[in-house]
Amino acid sequence: MEKQKITITHAGPYIVSGDVPLNQAFIEPDENGDSVEWSRGKVYDTGGIGTYALCRCGHSKHKPFCDGSHASAGWDRPETASRTPYLEAARAYKGDLISLLDREELCVGARFCDRGLNAWNYAIKADAEHPEYEEAAVYEACNCPSGRLTVRKGDELIEPEIEKEISLSEDKAKGIRGPLAVKGGITLVSEDGTEYELRNRYTLCRCGMSRNLPFCDASHFVSEEMQGLDE
Repeated sequence: MEKQKITITHAGPYIVSGDVPLNQAFIEPDENGDSVEWSRGKVYDTGGIGTYALCRCGHSKHKPFCDGSHASAGWDRPETASRTPYLEAARAYKGDLISLLDREELCVGARFCDRGLNAWNYAIKADAEHPEYEEAAVYEACNCPSGRLTVRKGDELIEPEIEKEISLSEDKAKGIRGPLAVKGGITLVSEDGTEYELRNRYTLCRCGMSRNLPFCDASHFVSEEMQGLDE
């Protein structure tokens, strides 16, 4: 089988190869609008050919697939993301039991980290008297689609066990399309042919407006192209 990977093309789409499953994933809010869990939506038919192109400029009329609109829109933005490995740049918030690692520029505004005391406070305050805080910190961090937040316990990084797939994140509370949530450690290849650090989860911009390309930086919140959920 062909290697599962995503290749960034110059001024064009993401080329997904290796028969990677594509689906929707909805952020489910509670009564307060806080993100509490993910639900599975539509599973897309990618044609059974193993390779397909996903829009990354935000202008396609056939989202999530590319329809060539990047050419007529004149969209041409370079990759700007740092290549510094996650652990080298992440800030650590240390508690007695665990540490929360935070790479803030990867934030996509999914808001799982804001519930209750929030992920940072849960991690810092988790101790023998409050072991439930550790569980809360792990839950919130592991639901972060971009991998901005991870939990370290001793020398172990706690990561969710997830299948290789790409999900179109759909923000029900805000009524907007979010980034492409890439799961399970799928290789990402730059347009110059080099590979980004391999991570269990990361999010790719699909509105074309991120200042941290190819990764999402929550610019979809202000993009007219991303208003409304995918059908």
